[in-house]
Amino acid sequence: MFVPFLYELRGRGVKVGAQEALTLAQALSQELHRGTLDGFYQVARSLCVHREQDLDAFDRAFAHHFHGVPDEALAIAEEILQWLEQPAAKRQLTELEKELLEHLDLREARQRMRERLAQQRERHDRGNRWVGTAGTSPHGSAGTHPSGIKVGDAPGGRGALEIAGERHFRDLRSDVTLDTRHIEVALRRLRAFVREGALEELDVAGTIDKTARNAGELEIQLRAPRRSNLRVLLLLDVGGSMDPHAEVCERLFSAAKRATHFKELRTYYFHNCVYGRVHESAALNKGIDILPLLQQCDPSWRLILVGDALMSPWELHANGSRWSWSEDSGAPGISWLLHLSQHFSHAAWLNPEPHASWYGTAEMIRRVFPMFRLSQDGLLEAVHHLMRGGTRR
Repeated sequence: MFVPFLYELRGRGVKVGAQEALTLAQALSQELHRGTLDGFYQVARSLCVHREQDLDAFDRAFAHHFHGVPDEALAIAEEILQWLEQPAAKRQLTELEKELLEHLDLREARQRMRERLAQQRERHDRGNRWVGTAGTSPHGSAGTHPSGIKVGDAPGGRGALEIAGERHFRDLRSDVTLDTRHIEVALRRLRAFVREGALEELDVAGTIDKTARNAGELEIQLRAPRRSNLRVLLLLDVGGSMDPHAEVCERLFSAAKRATHFKELRTYYFHNCVYGRVHESAALNKGIDILPLLQQCDPSWRLILVGDALMSPWELHANGSRWSWSEDSGAPGISWLLHLSQHFSHAAWLNPEPHASWYGTAEMIRRVFPMFRLSQDGLLEAVHHLMRGGTRR
């Protein structure tokens, strides 16, 4: 019954598959939906939506599949709500005019509102018939009618019988500014484990296999415990054009420092580009040369660079920089970025700027490192890339 609905969800970008189908079928067999369509909506949304930004797509798919509501109708509803969020100035009525207004019960108000919406074609203000604002109509926003249905969030006279402003179709964006919780959730996916150390953990599968091969006589097998083997090198651009992004970078830094699944995390700073040396503090007064650092960090480390990649082109191509005090800084900045890219097999660049500003020097750096937006979706894509690995550029 619900398989076509799952295909519609997939068509709208909601990631559902066989696991969601089987889980949903099991929930229906246990009658968790209580035999109602509203119950099915709650159960299906709980099991099929794994990301906040997919809630809107799920609601649209559900309305289209089970109620026949086309996307065009939802667009019209969105336009009406935008009208009502910007009410006109309300006309003050006399006490006699207020007494002459017709009082309606809820059923009649609902029926009249449905009729008006079917006939209405444009915005109306200060009227007594259409769905509008600042008028005496029994349906609208910021009006003076003593009864009726309020639509929208604008304040009114507090006499509405019902509020119809609850919005089921909200575009939840995934490119919003990250908070620390979002970053921590994304970084939890950046993990790798190996078995090392003393043989002190029971190997259940190995014990069963050895026992079966030993004619049923128990033969205990032990194995080393799983421990995190993920090492991360985090390089942060500071100062200049990165100052507006200092807050989100601080959140990323805090989340990385609090992460407990990294075997080792090393953090350094640079300004604009890496020129043979990175620094232990944002003041750029203590640091380590790149070549000794690469000797300490083998290619299995995950390299994450954070910066807006905005700089003068000469900073990429000229020899050295005024921000570097290393004997090894004679090579151009782009050469050092290439050296880092060739050393680490897992690397990514996080850019807090929107994609529209990734041109010029940012475009050149994108040819060296895979670049991702420092947003909720972008960080998840970067983590997936770092775990999967990629070819050196």
